[in-house]
Parts: sequence; structure tokens; C-alpha cells
Amino acid sequence: MSLISQNALRKRQVAEVKEDEPNDILLLEESEETEDVKEKKKKKRKDKHKEDTKQKDEEVKEIKKRKKVQNEDKKQIEEEERAMKMHESFLFGSLYPLGEFGREEDSTGEVDGGASLFFTDRSASKIVATCEEEVEYQGRNEDNEMEIRKAVWVDEEEEITRVDVGRKTRAKKLKAEEDETLIGGSEYVSRSRAQFVKLNPGTEWAQRGPQVRNDDESDEELGVVVDYGDQDNEGNDSILRSNEDLVVKSSVKLSPGLLEYSRLVDANAEDPSNASINSVQFHRNAQLLLAAGFDRRLRFFQVDGKRNPMIQSVFLEDCPILKASFLPDGSQVIVGGRRKFFYSFDLANAKFDRIGPLTGRDEKSLEVFEVSPDSRTIAFVGNEGYILLVSCKTKELIGTLKMNGSARSLAFNDDGTQLMSSGGDGHIYHWDLRTRTCFHKAVDEGCIMGSALGTSPNGSLLAAGSSSGIVNIYNREEFLGGKRKPMKTIENLTTKVDFLKFNHDAQILAMCSTMQKNSLKLSWWRFHGHGEC
Repeated sequence: MSLISQNALRKRQVAEVKEDEPNDILLLEESEETEDVKEKKKKKRKDKHKEDTKQKDEEVKEIKKRKKVQNEDKKQIEEEERAMKMHESFLFGSLYPLGEFGREEDSTGEVDGGASLFFTDRSASKIVATCEEEVEYQGRNEDNEMEIRKAVWVDEEEEITRVDVGRKTRAKKLKAEEDETLIGGSEYVSRSRAQFVKLNPGTEWAQRGPQVRNDDESDEELGVVVDYGDQDNEGNDSILRSNEDLVVKSSVKLSPGLLEYSRLVDANAEDPSNASINSVQFHRNAQLLLAAGFDRRLRFFQVDGKRNPMIQSVFLEDCPILKASFLPDGSQVIVGGRRKFFYSFDLANAKFDRIGPLTGRDEKSLEVFEVSPDSRTIAFVGNEGYILLVSCKTKELIGTLKMNGSARSLAFNDDGTQLMSSGGDGHIYHWDLRTRTCFHKAVDEGCIMGSALGTSPNGSLLAAGSSSGIVNIYNREEFLGGKRKPMKTIENLTTKVDFLKFNHDAQILAMCSTMQKNSLKLSWWRFHGHGEC
């Protein structure tokens, strides 16, 4: 045998070798595919990593942006607090310790100087007048002569300091003229203190010094004990020589020609009406206010002078409100309009009751009415001179009164036992509600047709308005006694008088006309003879 024949493979072995060759080829192809997948996965991981990195960068930028905004807000708040502290120190002296406020730098550049600019004002309980060079103190010496004392110390920094009152929001109220911008430090302090005294007036009884005494009006007429300060030793001891009460019993009389007032937040600021308001009235506790009008809503507000939150709002579908009034006992609200019926609103249960039409009457309007001070009777103006009397308790018609002419206005006396009315014949009627008879009738001087009546809370004064705008004020006792001449005639209105109302002590009479804009007038009244408007 040859070597070839000896090393030759068997058929079976040859078949096995042939089978192994394609397997190797398949393994090679699989390894090539695996490498491609790995490359694709690696590429995807890179792309994902880039996206994650980009997203993280965006989040970092957003966080930095938020921190920047927060820092700016914090810086703005600190600047506002610094400006507020500086403003308070100008007004009241140095209110903060030097370690806290005196070392702060003035970032605005408007006020120069450091802690030496501020001082402690120890005259906060008095009204202090500050001028550019000196502070004058007016006192009464032993010889009743006025003397002027110069200030012990004057801040020199105030003369060189300049404050921009045009740019600062807080300082705009201190401007004397519209185009004023820079003012001196002394003037700034003077105006700031004057503004503070204006917003926070001191009580007169706590102020010492001479008081102006009017010889025409004695202390007995005022009903108070007056201390005239350091006028003399006898005056100082007068409080010890009297057994009268120290609390003022009667109100102080208003001075003529000047009426001080301060504007507060509008009563209905939280829910203003979309139509004209026809009735506004305070509850007897002076905190609850009602407002009603043509929008058919009856709104109640708690008046605090700052926010005046609305308590409740009630909508009437079928009655535009022409008049709404509390009962004097504060339990209900009577609502009337140009309808045959009226409404009664129970404040305790927050429930409306519709009353009417009244039995036996065909009035198409119950818009004019008055409620008696004893909360027992409601008087409505009816047709053809009739006055309808309705019980507040049962809401039923209990009687009628008849005038010669048409009835236009009504007013009760102070205890609710008598009713006054006026109308088309120019007369004023006095009715006794216990007997339901007219016990007095007189002509209102110069009146062709009466349109409004008003009585003072104590019943001593009677005001009568006419269609020509004339308002006559009578002493009611003298008028009933036969005196026809009014105490005062007011001619400030030129159109029909629709409303007359005295304040609680009858020193001010309010009168208005709805036929012309800006027709509300206040008349100051003195009991012993004349009134001024």
C-alpha cells in the first residue's frame, strides 16, 4: 500500500468534515451581525447621553434663572424696607439702633448723611411745628405773655439734603405743587410731620395750653366741664371743686365755615352696582350698611373703613328697588318699588316675604314710605291724598288718612305717635296716630307743592322742602303754636327737593335733589337762631 491509500479518510469522516464547513461560515456571519448591533447600541447610548446632558444643562440654566429672579425680588424687598425705615426715621427720628440702621448705605443717593441725620423725637405727644432754621415753642409764662424758645440743637445735614418727591411713590402726597420735584430736608421733615398729624390727629383733652373761650356760650349750655390748661391756679383747681362727671355728656358744637372729613374706601367697593343706587342706610349698630337700586339687588356690607366686605346680596326678580329701609329695631328691611306690593326681608332668617296688594286698595306704586321710630307702623303714600298705615308686625292695612291734596312726603315725630305729611296743596298736616285725626294744618311759607319732610331726632326741628328747591326750617313747637315764619330759609337748591335728613344731634341738615347732578348740600345749623350752608 501506498502512503496515500494509508492516510485516506473514510466516507463517514468526509461527510462530517463537509457538514462542519457551513457551520463555520454561519458563526462568522453571526459574529459580523453582533458587531453591527453593538455599534448601533453604542451609537444609541451616545445619542441618549448627549440628550441627557443637554437636558441637565437646560435644568441647570432654569435653576440659575430662578435663583436670579429670587435674588432680584429679595433685593427689591430689602430696598423697599430700607426706604421705609428711612422714611420713618425722617418722620419720627431714629427708631432703629445704630448697629442695625445707622450703618446702612444710602443706595438711592437722594439723602446724604449717615446716622447723624436721625435723632430721637421726644415730642410725639404734641403738635410740633418745624421750620428751616428753628423750632418755636409757644407757651404761656406767669405774666400771660407769649414767648418763643429756639431749638437747642439743629441738624445741619437737613439744609444740604435734597429729596425727590416726584419720583418716590410714598412722597408724592407731600407735594405742594403738581410739578414739584426736589425739596430741602427741613421742608421734607416739616411736611412729613404735618401729614402725620393730619392722618393721626391728637385728642383735644390731652393737649395742654391756652384754650379759646367764647363768652357767648357758657359751659352750662355745652353741658361739660372745660379745663383751660395753665391759665391760672384757680382754673387748675376747678376740677377738684366740682362733683360733675368728667366724661363729656353732649357733643361738641361744630365750628361754622369748616367741615373736616377724610375719604375712606367706598362702601360697595367689593361689589359695585351696575345701575343707579336709590337707597343707602346704616343699621343701628353703625357697622352694617344696605345699598339698593335699579339693578334689583339688595346688598349688605360690613363697613370698617378699610376693606368693607360684602356680607350678602339678594336679587329680586320682579321689583326694581326705589327705596329700602331698616326697621329701627334692626330686625327687618322694608323694600318698595313701583309695584302694587312690597317686600319684607328678615335679617335673622335671611328670608324675603312678599306683601300685597293691600286689601281694598288699588295703588299701583308703594315706592314712598316711612317707618315709625317705634317699629310699629309703616306709612305709605297712596292715591288721591290717602296715606296707608300698615302694621310692622302683621304687614296688614290697619287704617288710612286723607289729605285735601295729593300726598307727596311723610315724616314721623321722635316717638312715633304723630305723623307729618305734605303734598300738592302746600300745607303741612300733623296727624295723631292714636286717634287717626288731623290736629294741626298750616301753610308752608312760599310753598306751592311740598316734596320732602324731615324732623330732628329730638323732634324739636322740622324741615320742609318744596318743588321749587326752597327748604324752610321751623321750630316745631312754635309752628304748632301758630307761628308761620320759618327760623331759616335755605335756597341753595334750584330743583325739586327729594330728601331731607338731620344728623344725630341736629347740627347738620342734608338735602338733595335727584333732578340735577351734584345737588347734595349740607347745612350747618345752630339752635339759637340761624343756619349756614
